Formats: sequence, C-alpha cells, structure tokens
Amino acid sequence: SAAMLRNGAAGGGGAATGGGGQRPVRVWCDGCYDMVHYGHSNQLRQARAMGDYLIVGVHTDEEIAKHKGPPVFTQEERYKMVQAIKWVDEIAPGAPYVTTLETLDKYSCDFCVHGDDITLTIDGKDTYEEVKTAGRYRECKRTQGVSTTDLVGRMLLMTKAHHSNIDEDLDYRKHTDNFGKGPKGHSPWTGVSQFLQTSQKIIQFASGKEPQPGDTIIYVAGAFDLFHVGHVDFLEKVHQLAEKPYIIAGLHFDQEVNRYKGKNYPIMNIHERTLSVLACRYVSEVVIGAPYAVTADLLDHFRVTLVCHGMTEVVADKDGSDPYEEPKQRGIFQLVDSGSNLTTDLIVQRIIKNRLEFEARNQKKEAKELAVLEAMRRLEEEKH
Repeated sequence: SAAMLRNGAAGGGGAATGGGGQRPVRVWCDGCYDMVHYGHSNQLRQARAMGDYLIVGVHTDEEIAKHKGPPVFTQEERYKMVQAIKWVDEIAPGAPYVTTLETLDKYSCDFCVHGDDITLTIDGKDTYEEVKTAGRYRECKRTQGVSTTDLVGRMLLMTKAHHSNIDEDLDYRKHTDNFGKGPKGHSPWTGVSQFLQTSQKIIQFASGKEPQPGDTIIYVAGAFDLFHVGHVDFLEKVHQLAEKPYIIAGLHFDQEVNRYKGKNYPIMNIHERTLSVLACRYVSEVVIGAPYAVTADLLDHFRVTLVCHGMTEVVADKDGSDPYEEPKQRGIFQLVDSGSNLTTDLIVQRIIKNRLEFEARNQKKEAKELAVLEAMRRLEEEKH
C-alpha cells in the first residue's frame, strides 16, 4: 500500500530535472506521525525543498509503544496519512526509531531533516547523534503555535467557551497554561504558543495551480477539523471520480462550525484548518470561510461540475433549508461513501480515552527534556 506516489504538487528541485545527469538529492525524514497536523506538514514541506525527492520513514505501533506508549492511530492509518501529504514522494513503513546511517544508505538518502527540537530514546540519548556526527543532518524550523500536546489540550476542553467573545473562561485559560507543563518548569518544546496566520504561510502551502481545460471541478465543503485519515479517505474517493479532478474544498468559519457541531468545535481555527487541507495532495484549492449553503453564485464562480458530500449527516441551514438544495436542483450533487467511519468526534474520543497515558507520557518527556537542558546548561557553565 505504501507504493511510491508521484506528486504533482511538490514542484521538483533543480537537480532531478536539470541537465548534466546530476543525481537527484534524496532527503529522509522520520517519525511517529501519530496525530498529523500542519506542523508536521510544514516540516515535510521544508525538507522537500532541501532536495528533489522526499522519503518519510514511519515507525510501527510496536516500536512507538516501546519508546513512548501506544499511538492513537494504527500504523496503517499513519502510513495513509503521511502518504496523503503532497510533499512526500515515498514512505518507508516500519522505519527504525533511531535514525542511523545504515537507514540513510538503505534508501540512498543524502541526509535527514528534523525539526529544531530534540528527540530522545528511552535511555535519554539524542536519536540523531550518529547522523549529526557524520554531517548528514539538516534542521528545519518548528512551526509556531501547534503541537500534539496543545491539540490534545484543546480536545480535553469540551466546552463552548473558546469561541464566545468572552475570553474570561478561566477554566479554559488555566488549562492552556498547565497543559504541557511538567512537574517543574516549562520545556520550550512542549509549551503552548499561538499560531499567527500570514499570507506567506498560505502561499507556501498552496499549489497555485489554476484549473486547466478538461479538468472536472469538484466542490466539497465542511469543517475538515483536525484533518485526519477519514477526510483523506473521502477526498481520495472524490479524486477518483474524474480523469482530471480539480478539487476545491470549502471551509466553514469557526462560528458556523460551532453552530452545527456544538461543544468546543472546531478544535482547530479556520487558519489552521486552511493549512491542514492545503497540505493534502488531493486538494487543489481552498475557499476560506465558505458559505454554509452551496449557492448558485459559488457554483457559477468556480464553474463547478460536481458537488460531493460524505456519509455524515447534513445539518440544515439556519433557516431550516438544505445547504445542498442548489446543486441537487442542477443534478450535480453526489454522495460519496469513503468506506471509513472515522469522524472528528471519534478521534476526539480515542484521544480522551488515551488521555491519562498521554499526560503521563508528556510529563515523562518533559522531565527528560528538562534534564537534557540542565545538562547542556552545566556543560556551558563548565566551558566558561
């Protein structure tokens, strides 16, 4: 299943296509990719830009359980999720937890890329020591404002408060402050920071491709919250409906999503959801803050050929009307069964079920990171 997937969206580097028969630069990344978010996608985007071909190693459930505790998603789900990120050329299932020169050589990779945080093995060693020493290690910038820890924290707050204009919900604030803090102090890698959207970030994620003559323009709409493997299954099915699909995803604003989903949905705000969906290889374009009802205006403006919806319930619009009335009248509406029953709700339940293990795991990780920082600080002091 993890066969090579050529990606139209990556935009190759020079060496692969350039004359002079230069060998393409092959780049390696690896990880658990358990709860894939736009921070991971951004890491892979940066890694892909450093070469011509990106191979991503994904660890097995067994390997992750040994080092960190059991993952939320199965390895099959995680392989599929990483494969769907448009900057990934190939995945390597069952990659070893510690990145070695042997692995880089096995996949003919020139170097590996990792974020500027530290990853430690069970006995507290830097997992990238060997490749760093050999000079086959590159670093990319971590994405501000998102971490798995932060997302889990948001999921644990099933209240409506974080979308009301009163930001005085102390319970919520207290939680964001405490989540990701260990017994003592605060690791800079596990902390909570704010995501600030810029046009530049959107440009980096967007494919910039206009629809071409002969393309089938397909419109799908939704929250696409916590973009996950259920969404990927749906978009992949939609993608298969046409010879040359051009998929436009309409994302509803936070308040709209909260109206039909309730609780404290969406977990991710509109800016975060935009990047998450743009990172998917099946999506060509995103409408940021799409109208809930699919209007004649929208269909005409984008020259939409087909409108698709998954098997989830369609909530009526504020006035009780069917948001898909117009495409249905035009005879261009289609229900698509993704064959997956995974919803954002189910994922949140999985994670809450895992919550105690997660929290224990994060505190251990935090303690380990702080110990390393402390050791690094001591070394610095001894030098002076």
